Amino acid sequence: MRIMELLTDDPHPPGEAVGEPGPGAEPAPGSRLRVLLAAALGPLVTGYAAVATVLALVALTAGRTAFSGTGVLLAAGPGWLAAHQVRLGIGGHPLGVLPLLPTLGVVALAARTASGAARRLGCRSFREARPVLLTITGAHAVFGLVVALCAQGSPVTANPALAFVVPGLLAAAASCAGITRSCGLPDAVADRIDALALRGLRVGAMSLAILVACGAAVFTVATGLSWATVSGTYEPGFGTSSGLFLLSLLYLPNAVTAALSFVTGPGFSIGPLTVGMFGYRGGAVPAVPLLGGLPEHHAAWWPALLVLPAAAGALAGWSLRKADADPAQRIRAVAVAGAVVALGCVVLGTLAGGRLGDGPFDPVSVPVGVASIVAFCWIVIPGSFVAFFTGEHEPPAPPPEALEDNEAFQDADDIDAEEASEAVEELEAAEALEESEEDEEISAEDAEFEAEADAELGLVEPAEDVPGAAPEPGGAVTGGTETCGDVEPDEGDR
Repeated sequence: MRIMELLTDDPHPPGEAVGEPGPGAEPAPGSRLRVLLAAALGPLVTGYAAVATVLALVALTAGRTAFSGTGVLLAAGPGWLAAHQVRLGIGGHPLGVLPLLPTLGVVALAARTASGAARRLGCRSFREARPVLLTITGAHAVFGLVVALCAQGSPVTANPALAFVVPGLLAAAASCAGITRSCGLPDAVADRIDALALRGLRVGAMSLAILVACGAAVFTVATGLSWATVSGTYEPGFGTSSGLFLLSLLYLPNAVTAALSFVTGPGFSIGPLTVGMFGYRGGAVPAVPLLGGLPEHHAAWWPALLVLPAAAGALAGWSLRKADADPAQRIRAVAVAGAVVALGCVVLGTLAGGRLGDGPFDPVSVPVGVASIVAFCWIVIPGSFVAFFTGEHEPPAPPPEALEDNEAFQDADDIDAEEASEAVEELEAAEALEESEEDEEISAEDAEFEAEADAELGLVEPAEDVPGAAPEPGGAVTGGTETCGDVEPDEGDR
């Protein structure tokens, strides 16, 4: 109880900003040690107790089974490893298809514990919260190693190296997520990631959640349409039926992941059974309610379900249509979102499948490589199309000297694209007006010069309306003093 109080009590008074302790708020060495100890033991004790409770419930409801508290506590160790995705060996047969629902629970527990411990220690950055990360990671790794060593020689065994590494990695990932939520991104990451890429990461997480929701919807509809088959898998006994229901509940995320792979196209396989969007090969399946909705043959309308991942990609592009004025930058954000979805499909597909003994249902697998590539394409192709054509297009940038000469931008710190475009149009109109005025002046000057030249050469008789020609008194018009060509003056003129 003392451990849970340390994890749940909030030492900050009302009104004080979390993560910003005032002067003198640095925890004492003894208090700091207690917080780290609670962060290390809290997830271990809670997770182990939850696994033991589930096993005790199964033992109590199962028929013709003697309940033993010691046996439940001993079996909870391999169950804890299974919840952390450590492959087990049962009687010499491998068991790699492990339930994902307990894994999600232990990851959420470790993340929440790390976040609470970082707040209680007053950590304001990821660097200050590093002891919390190391404590939780080390505790999970050491506890997994101890459980694996203690299980040697029993019917259920585990590889000590995997028992040390896998729980430590899961705890490290969960702790990083919890610390990031409390203290923000690490400085090394925050300095190297721009706002556009961060937005692509968020849209990618949203797109992955939408694809998972599509898989869950398809699985639910298939199970509902095959409810007669599903109900037929339950046996009359309450204990057996409750055990099958609990087993189906624990493996529900695995089934949703397989449905996600089916919706996107690649499909999944259980032993010889292969179910894909464009292919089907029959085979026997375990008689559990979770698999009651599996189809018995291929249907021609299955490709119509591909509209679901296409809609998810279009929604990702629509979410990023205002991310940037440059279409190329928007497409880059869509590519980041597609990479997040591909990585999520790799993780989910890897954890959802595995070995299932050496029998007819081995192995259970999702084509991780193909599924990740296909999911990436479903996000990037329609998403880029929507983001490119529904977003704005950046106008051509004005020359720097034009912006310097424009009074509208002399005192501006940030240049807006629309204002820059208007300024360029104003400058172009002014330049066109000046060029037209210069052309008119040049034309007038040329016409006057030609008229004067023709009058002086005697090629045309000067008229009254010719500029520069004035009549003399008596109506006589004087000519030029120079002769033209070979005409000689008269004798009287001489």
